[in-house]
Amino acid sequence: MSIAPLPEQPPASIGDALAICEQQLLASDIYFGHGTDNAWDEAVQLVLAACDLPADSDNDVISMPVTEAQWQRIRAWLSRRVDERTPLPYLTGRAWFAGLEFICDARALVPRSPLAELIQSNFQPWYHGPAPSRILDLCCGGGSIGIAAAVYQPGARVDLADIDTEALSLAAENTARHELEGRVQCLQSDLFDAIPPERYDLILSNPPYVDAEDLAQMPSEYHREPPRGLGSGHDGLDMTRQILARAADFLADTGLLIVEVGNSWEALEAAYPDVPFTWINFEHGGHGVFVLSARELQDYGASLRR
Repeated sequence: MSIAPLPEQPPASIGDALAICEQQLLASDIYFGHGTDNAWDEAVQLVLAACDLPADSDNDVISMPVTEAQWQRIRAWLSRRVDERTPLPYLTGRAWFAGLEFICDARALVPRSPLAELIQSNFQPWYHGPAPSRILDLCCGGGSIGIAAAVYQPGARVDLADIDTEALSLAAENTARHELEGRVQCLQSDLFDAIPPERYDLILSNPPYVDAEDLAQMPSEYHREPPRGLGSGHDGLDMTRQILARAADFLADTGLLIVEVGNSWEALEAAYPDVPFTWINFEHGGHGVFVLSARELQDYGASLRR
């Protein structure tokens, strides 16, 4: 559904631009799922970014004027958001995760994992080892999970691993943006294949986990993202099976594996009925994230490697 033509001349204020954008978004058939869940929040993010204002701006900006250049940018972004169903972070070039701003573009999925809540809570009450010194972000995409972990765990060194060189280039840019080159490195690896023989305190992974049926039915916005970052076989578990089979070899004795599988959690429980997955309840929303300790991975290795 295309939006109605917007006036050529800019509105009088930021507040007026926000109202226009909200109305246009409400009248469209877009899907909210890449950082916002409603038209007002989406309008706020779009207008503030187009006007080069901080994402946490207060109401003082409402009365500010809108320049011709800013209005043309708003019009262009709004048109692409509605007509092409492009996720807003791909238009603005920025996304927020765990309270941090990241560079965002179509080289990787838009950051949106509930793992942010775990990172901000220092992985408590699930992690029982010493202060993490080595962390692996497996299937890192643009690096938001591992970089956020490095920010919140200033004593840890973090490896960001992904098979996709384009995603890793974005992860490297985000590493530099947060000035973490001394503690964070990017590794091209097909899951664990090129990971050094380290023992990590934490292995974090948000791998592709969408099953074939869900993938076919996802809103258009998700089909603007790299397809290899979403689908993982008929039941969504192709990648997760491989992670479970090998993770024990890369964890410290007190280490913890944390993996997001989203809606594929029921398929995972059915595939491994003997494995005691611990599923995390999130205060701020999200589901389908399990934890397994290094000891559990060892104890149930036979089931996980079959």
